[in-house]
Amino acid sequence: MAEKVIPASKTTAMKAAAAAAPSMANVNSPLPASKAQPYNAARPVYRPHPHRSRRSCYCYCCLWIIFIILLSAIICALASGVLYFLYRPHRPSFTISSLRLSQFNLTSSNQLTTRFDFTVVARNPNKKIVFYYDPVPVSIHSQGVDVGDGLIPGFVSAKKSTTTLRTFVRGQSVVENGEFKSDLKKKSLPLKIEMGAKVKVKIGSRTTKRAHVRVVCDGIKAAVPTGESVRMPDAKCKVDLRIKIWKWTI
Repeated sequence: MAEKVIPASKTTAMKAAAAAAPSMANVNSPLPASKAQPYNAARPVYRPHPHRSRRSCYCYCCLWIIFIILLSAIICALASGVLYFLYRPHRPSFTISSLRLSQFNLTSSNQLTTRFDFTVVARNPNKKIVFYYDPVPVSIHSQGVDVGDGLIPGFVSAKKSTTTLRTFVRGQSVVENGEFKSDLKKKSLPLKIEMGAKVKVKIGSRTTKRAHVRVVCDGIKAAVPTGESVRMPDAKCKVDLRIKIWKWTI
């Protein structure tokens, strides 16, 4: 049997195909798995800035302070309303019911000596409040001239009460005021009476600290010469009194 003769050109082509086969196998084989890279590994990690944190704390503190102030104001308003509803506080009233110039002597050297006898009526209109007065200094003026000074003893003004206080005031001074002397010729001496004292207030079972009360009675006229009594029924005086109860002032 005759052998099959393969031409040299075909043999060369077969060798070239065999040599290229491993290369094609390498092309079709799976690529080696690449190492997984972390996501955004190169991106910087966010950290909050310290000044922003401090600013937030400052804003929270301000809001809390405003809230506490508003809450305190509301509580004070409610407490004041309850206090007024329970006790209905009113200021006391004072009246100079009568006044008499019992002594008046003006010498040629302008030396003035006086004595006033007068009656003061103190009223307490409150049903649940008591006033405790310290001794009350009294000063009487006429046309800017001090014509008398005295002292009313301390007293207690009970609930819904009227207290009558009789006292006298003496004066001794040098007068150089022309208006004062001209009023003497009219036999009528315009007077202004001022009283000021410390007072404690008892509301329910609680007693406040001493408060200052100031009483001014104006438009009073005393007859000159002496001996005539001037009566002034229902002549009320102006009372300035501020009472501090707990943290409220009435």
